[in-house]
Amino acid sequence: MADERSVRLQRLEALRERGINPYPNHVERSHTIAEVLQHFDEWLGEEHSFCLVGRIRLLREMGKIAFAHIEDGTGRIQVYFRINDLGEEAYRTVRLLDIGDFIQARGFLFYTRTGERTLHVLQFAVIAKGLRPLPEKYHGLEDIELRQRKRYLDLLANGDEVKPIFVTRSRVIRAMRRFLDERGFLEVETPILQPIYGGATARPFVTHHHALDRDLYLRIAVELYLKRLLVGGFERVYEIGRNFRNEGIDRTHNPEFTMMECYQAYADYEDMMRLTEEMIYAIALEACGTARIHYRGYEVDLTPPWPRLPLLATIEEFTGIDVNRYPDRESLAAEMRARGYEVDPALGRGRLIDELKSAMFRQGAEPLRRALFLIDYPLDVSPLAKRHRSQPNLVERFQPFLGGLEIGNAFTELNDPLDQRQRFEDQMRQRAHGDVEAQVLDEDFLEALEVGMPPTGGLGIGVDRLVMFLTDQESIRDVILFPTMRKAPNEP
Repeated sequence: MADERSVRLQRLEALRERGINPYPNHVERSHTIAEVLQHFDEWLGEEHSFCLVGRIRLLREMGKIAFAHIEDGTGRIQVYFRINDLGEEAYRTVRLLDIGDFIQARGFLFYTRTGERTLHVLQFAVIAKGLRPLPEKYHGLEDIELRQRKRYLDLLANGDEVKPIFVTRSRVIRAMRRFLDERGFLEVETPILQPIYGGATARPFVTHHHALDRDLYLRIAVELYLKRLLVGGFERVYEIGRNFRNEGIDRTHNPEFTMMECYQAYADYEDMMRLTEEMIYAIALEACGTARIHYRGYEVDLTPPWPRLPLLATIEEFTGIDVNRYPDRESLAAEMRARGYEVDPALGRGRLIDELKSAMFRQGAEPLRRALFLIDYPLDVSPLAKRHRSQPNLVERFQPFLGGLEIGNAFTELNDPLDQRQRFEDQMRQRAHGDVEAQVLDEDFLEALEVGMPPTGGLGIGVDRLVMFLTDQESIRDVILFPTMRKAPNEP
């Protein structure tokens, strides 16, 4: 590539020596490529003039004529250069063009003898000279890590495959926002830099504010701030934004990710289940045109209602472990080891139950490959959820799963400030015993709860995972334009 870059630099200098600015400030464009292709027959002929812009994706120079394909954000068209039309001086500039350069071309529309729709160029200009080659046309860009690290090359080389994913992502977020807006939810913004992180079980990123001389944390969730707004009198709020968790990277986890959280006063987890299945159904119809989604070899029907499966009974069905028979961490850990499951010594009983849930889905049983809710979680894995109305050792919590992929979390929210304090204190004890992801006690949030928060249902949806499901992608990095990557060998 070094040799090709040198050649391109020489051509850049040759353009400048000819008095051509290869990076002009102003560009003219009369139509997009899609527009002229749509009306091609109507606009055919020398009496019409069009000024198009785009990147050169193919270039063939044959003596006194040359053909190129240029591409803008809407499509691709062939352009035709002829020395008799341009003149010898201008035609020499054609020989200084490279694949990847951007040009502005003015001319009329015609069909070639092979029937290809073409712009006959009467005047053109270089508007951006590319100094590095594009990925090789026919083999594309196949290195997965390079595609994720240098997304601009991935979009150029594999655009037909990659661009629709991110178009769908945009449609998903737009549809989600529309669904919530139409149901009276108010979109708000809460701090990314927080003095106390909370609202989830995760390790934070720490930064330092020099003017205030204090450490701050990138938020791991927006929950506790949105609940403060319910205390303040808003009844339906939501936020779509970035969260940051200092955790491992795998096919479903990226340290920086997009979440939607919404809270509805005077609702419970049954209300939020209905909201969730209706919202995902509506999003699929708007973003994908169907509620039957193919994901990892299975067709998943998103039509409500979805099955509600009690968590502990489902774990027993698919792992053989009746969690209720093991009331403490040690006995549950022993049973898990006896059945071949790994046991992290730093995790308490509740987190071990969560590990069993994950293992159950990793086994890939077909009944778990549909759209479903797991409901009614143990108290010790849900420090922000209200106790179950009829089963005191459980809480009113659910998680939606699509095709075996966990996409969210939701509760009947705990609004008893004294119970909440006890839960936080238990989390702090778990931290003291080595669980670095246990939640921290937030006195300001407890003070807000003491002012009074109405009965509330809350829901969080992982936007990236939802897009993974709707676009049939195996890795979260394939639905994030610029995912977090390990350090490259040439990075300082």
